Amino acid sequence: MDLGIKGRKAIVCAASKGLGYGCAAELADAGVDLVINARSDDILHEAAENLRTKGVDVVAVAGDITTADVQAAVVEAAGTPDILVNNAGGPPPGLWSDWGREDFIKALDANMLTPIMLMKACLPGMMDRGWGRVVNITSQSVKSPIPVLGLSNSARAGLTGFVAGTSRQVAPYGVTINNLLPGIHATDRADGLDGGVARQQGITIEQVREQRYATIPARRYGTKEEFGAACAFLCSRYAGFIVGQNILLDGGSVNSTL
Repeated sequence: MDLGIKGRKAIVCAASKGLGYGCAAELADAGVDLVINARSDDILHEAAENLRTKGVDVVAVAGDITTADVQAAVVEAAGTPDILVNNAGGPPPGLWSDWGREDFIKALDANMLTPIMLMKACLPGMMDRGWGRVVNITSQSVKSPIPVLGLSNSARAGLTGFVAGTSRQVAPYGVTINNLLPGIHATDRADGLDGGVARQQGITIEQVREQRYATIPARRYGTKEEFGAACAFLCSRYAGFIVGQNILLDGGSVNSTL
């Protein structure tokens, strides 16, 4: 399927691996040139080399995207980005009693304020050109909070509220903003969470996964490829009437009518 975005330019954050890489790869398959970011220089440049094999231009900007300098460098490298995919690793799990002010500030910086700052940098140009796509990778916890992920629940809920209003303000200019809400996917993040449960319960990671599979109607974890394909569709010419939505990709884990 031709998504109608060949030759567009996209910024994809946290794109060296996992869901971010899955999104970058699917956009590259659609002919989109990329500016990708992640903290680890070596892993990021390896990802860039792999993406270039798809026949698109790829610029890698390594650094902490929560800092103003790196945000500016990423936006400058893109020039006139048509697509922005906001993504960041989630804060660590824990109990409400474990977290202090600095823990919340760090979570807000990564999972709320950084996406907002990047949108503020990119939206005016998109609006001027009459076309743009923003996809924020958040979490299923926006619809169904996960108790041990209170930091993530809080920060991502704040971003969701910002998008709900802003998406309606930019839609008249041909710009859409939507959120993708992943459930558990086969990524390093899942490995880390499963490893923590395994240590806590004194069982193997394989046993943890079998327990978790049983809670997912699809009876498996998602893949970065199918997640990336959903992101690419939201960035396509066909998605211009999808505005301000929170779309679950969770294998049916969140049990709700709406």
